[in-house]
Amino acid sequence: MQGGNHMLLEEPVRLASVLAPAKPKVFPSLTKIVGTLGPNSHSVEVIEECLTAGMSVARFDFSWKDATYHQETLDNLRKAAQNVKKLCPIMLDTVGPEIQVHNSTGGAIELIGGNHVTITPDLSKAPSADILPIKFGDLAKVVKKGDTLFIGQYLFTGSETTSLWLEVTETSGAEVICYVKNTATLSGPIFTLHVSQVHISMPTLSEYDKQVISTWGLQNSVDIISLSHTRSSEDVRELRAFLKSHDLQDTQIYAKVENAEGLEHFDEILQEADGIIISRGDLGIDLPPERVFMSQKTGIHKCNMAGKSVIITRVVDSMIDNLRPTRAEATDVANAVLDGTDGILLGAETLRGQYPVDAVRTVGRICAEAETVYNQSLHFKKVARHVGEPMAHEESVASSAVRSAMKVKAAAIVVFTFSGRAARCSILHKIST
Repeated sequence: MQGGNHMLLEEPVRLASVLAPAKPKVFPSLTKIVGTLGPNSHSVEVIEECLTAGMSVARFDFSWKDATYHQETLDNLRKAAQNVKKLCPIMLDTVGPEIQVHNSTGGAIELIGGNHVTITPDLSKAPSADILPIKFGDLAKVVKKGDTLFIGQYLFTGSETTSLWLEVTETSGAEVICYVKNTATLSGPIFTLHVSQVHISMPTLSEYDKQVISTWGLQNSVDIISLSHTRSSEDVRELRAFLKSHDLQDTQIYAKVENAEGLEHFDEILQEADGIIISRGDLGIDLPPERVFMSQKTGIHKCNMAGKSVIITRVVDSMIDNLRPTRAEATDVANAVLDGTDGILLGAETLRGQYPVDAVRTVGRICAEAETVYNQSLHFKKVARHVGEPMAHEESVASSAVRSAMKVKAAAIVVFTFSGRAARCSILHKIST
């Protein structure tokens, strides 16, 4: 099968289809781009450029900065959206059970590979290359010799020198002594500590998260809450009840699956959540590297079949400091679209990256190009087989509309909807609405 100058993926790709000039598109990328707003994307002017470049959702990460700062950014977003005449939903990202190292001195801390460092719950001790205080008293109770810990402002990617890779050698009382596996310089007021494949006895929805949601979230009627470190369906139900009690029942919940525990309970989490964020930042250090791709592909497929939105993260890390992504990153983004992802989340790329607008624009172009060879017909058949018969009324109407659109090669389906359910049923079949 062939669509225009491009081959659908059931056929081998012909060089001619690759070299043919791209045709103007009726729509920009249908894959949604979530941009995290921060220091390098705070101003009205930069946000305007991000929106024009293709940013679909604005994410506010409350693991850093306070509500005052985020309110200033949101006010700028509203001005920018009005100026460019675009709607932009708001996503509030919770902190969750995050273990933090507080750098009270604020200075850079250099740790040398081959040395040892002690992790302590004693916050009275000043952080240094020899000791790092954390806000969690039970670490020594849950880790054992040989366990892996990661510490960094943006966690470990395998190439950064700003994050630390540690191996537990022993515990002494409440303290954990670790072997430093790589040389790194920690900088900033707060670092995150991640313990690989170990359950941390901290609530998924923290008291700080509840305070932020019930004040900033309620005040701004946030559209989506990204529930960090979701570990079970009960986490989603707890947040749902909390939102309902604060008159935020229309706010959608996107569960962030970012550790082995979340993967283990993926099916039950998917059933309760409105959407899933496959958070490859933490997931990529909780799992062996060779298993990350399978968790992504399996998760995306399950979301597609369930008709729930799915977003992936950490796609163009190199664009934090560079104008272009690597070839591997560009291919990674395209393959995620071909797997069926509905959205791409840009974190550090737009938050602190030097080229936030270019990151949005480049990812959008890659997504749009991948969409031209996405096999809509094959996906539709898979979904129809999965749903089976008899279908619900809304599902049947949406399915018929999509089938008709495919036969006449319609560019879009216009859906008149009050709740959005009919539109989501149509999107389930991967036709633009």
